[in-house]
Amino acid sequence: MIGSLRGEVLERELDGIVLVEVAGVGYRVHITERTLAELEPGTETFLYVHHHVTETAESLFGFRARDERITFQHLIKTNGVGPALAMAVLATHPPAALVDIIASNDVAALTLVSGVGKKTAERLLVELRDRLSLPMLDTPSDTSGSAVSEVREALTGLGYGTDEIRDVLRDLPSDAPSATLLRDALKSLGSKRA
Repeated sequence: MIGSLRGEVLERELDGIVLVEVAGVGYRVHITERTLAELEPGTETFLYVHHHVTETAESLFGFRARDERITFQHLIKTNGVGPALAMAVLATHPPAALVDIIASNDVAALTLVSGVGKKTAERLLVELRDRLSLPMLDTPSDTSGSAVSEVREALTGLGYGTDEIRDVLRDLPSDAPSATLLRDALKSLGSKRA
């Protein structure tokens, strides 16, 4: 089984595949869009690899960081999640953000992933919490009324992007009242845009 590759990037394909040459052999590796943007043809790279074998095909999935590969492996062990959906999850949410999403029971954030609806997101939250050994938090199963959800909705209404909102909310205490969270989030976002 292939666990990593170090070599030269020969070409990138728009469908999320990169060709990496290692000792004269070219390997086609599936990567996320974020990683695709980081890999320039003609440059050296190192990728952690998951070698995925099925009855009909073998595929390589590459990651710049070890935690991405570990998260991918947890995702594909989850019922109903194949490699394509796992890559879509990682393209939308890096591992640290995914852990935050699962820990805070954030259904809305998971539904941002292409192909994940509310029911799938709810199921993923339960299954991934067990797989990633996260503690069950004292949060209601419906987080639509929580302070963090209220602030997320308010910031979305003000035109802030998903990544900006996720990053700023990760830095704020989740147990604060919504008014305090919103004020602190706006202050933080304002300083980042200035």
